[in-house]
Amino acid sequence: MTAENELPLSGLVVVDMSQFLSGPYCSLRLMDLGARVIKIERPDGGDLSRRLYLSDTEIGGDSTIFHAINRAKESLAIDLKNPEDLKALRTLITKADVLIQNFRPGVIKRLGLHYDAVREINPKIVYASISGYGEDGPWVKRPGQDLLAQSRSGVMWLNGDESQGPVPFGLAIGDMLAGAAACQGILAALVRRGISGKGSHVETSLLEALVDFQFEVLTTHLNDGRRLPKRSNVRSAHAYLSAPYGVYHAADGYLAIAMTPIPKLAALLGMEETLAAYSDQPSTWFTSRDEIKALIAGHIATKTIDEWLAILEPADIWCAKVLNWSELLESEGFQILDMLQTVTREDNVSILTTRSPIRVDGQRPKFDRAAPRIGEQSAAIREEFGL
Repeated sequence: MTAENELPLSGLVVVDMSQFLSGPYCSLRLMDLGARVIKIERPDGGDLSRRLYLSDTEIGGDSTIFHAINRAKESLAIDLKNPEDLKALRTLITKADVLIQNFRPGVIKRLGLHYDAVREINPKIVYASISGYGEDGPWVKRPGQDLLAQSRSGVMWLNGDESQGPVPFGLAIGDMLAGAAACQGILAALVRRGISGKGSHVETSLLEALVDFQFEVLTTHLNDGRRLPKRSNVRSAHAYLSAPYGVYHAADGYLAIAMTPIPKLAALLGMEETLAAYSDQPSTWFTSRDEIKALIAGHIATKTIDEWLAILEPADIWCAKVLNWSELLESEGFQILDMLQTVTREDNVSILTTRSPIRVDGQRPKFDRAAPRIGEQSAAIREEFGL
């Protein structure tokens, strides 16, 4: 890579002591922006996510999720119970720009690698800590796991139809959002270090990230007499938004319809008489949203998605077909983004995965190296850094 197209974080060394998803997602974003990520792993088994299977597919002995979130990183095998290995790790930290850890609170201090200790050997380091629930309070020692954090954050209670009970997201959103928040904090701290020369300690947690994720609706709740919202029991998509906001079953699939005035939608759907009682009373679009949405749902089911799109899109109605993954991957809108890449390794491992969501100077970073084997770069890293 030449200086002209060098990525913004090229030349920075990130020591990633985290595992599972939140910390590795953070270091993945830094890697995609040009940083060199050295992943610290136990010699006997490595990152626990190597065995975190989302399906019965494994590649090169590791789970697909490990490959997805650790592509193009390097692995240094370190036994944290071995004094010589700990000494080598401290030496590496003195030469690093960023350190990321997501141990349970208290563990990193017992290892002597908490921020205050690390700052003594490397005052300029940007140190990031990700936990489940922060560093204090009654939940500190509880498992910082995504489903449990969703449960405690309110986001699971808010999701789904009123009659369903709590509905968890089908993704590890707490991990991903916490990793993204840590990455933002690291980048800001690196900017400050470039100005003042001072390092920083960036902290976040799954709970904090999930609360922030809900800032819009929580702000409404906090300033609206703290009344709990009632989810729609018909095609719910947002607890605070009125009809027709939701997802409707058409004759051959699902159609999402966002914010749209009921009179305009009624005219286009041919439902003027059916929805007449609600057309001139915007307040009922919320108070009677289940009744309105039930009527719309019954009508939407009579035609195909393409038939409805041909009517609604020319009228600038905000609507879209709900795509599954196969349909997404086959769509021109996805393909033109060029967000997939094949990464490989010397032991014939090859995996098709995603690329960075960030473009720099018009270019999306692309890498061809797969996730490392445990300790794959140990010898080379030890020689380079004198460990």
